[in-house]
Amino acid sequence: MNASFVIIGIIALIVLLLVVGAPLKPMRWLMHGTVKLVIGVLCLFFVNIFGASIGLHLPINFFTAAMIGFLGIPGFASLTALHLFIFN
Repeated sequence: MNASFVIIGIIALIVLLLVVGAPLKPMRWLMHGTVKLVIGVLCLFFVNIFGASIGLHLPINFFTAAMIGFLGIPGFASLTALHLFIFN
């Protein structure tokens, strides 16, 4: 199975659930968590693009995406501090 089919399927499922709406509360929690993870991945992607000029690279994995997605700016600050002070 091609990775693009999986990504298109996930996006279609997200759009379908946003349009139709999930009547079950657990599905809403799952969708909110998924959206936050996607936002975290996008933020990490842009941080890596713009941070390359100053030597900042944060790996894109589940833990870092969840931390930035759910915690926001404090999560980004803590990951950056970990990278600059501990891993360098």
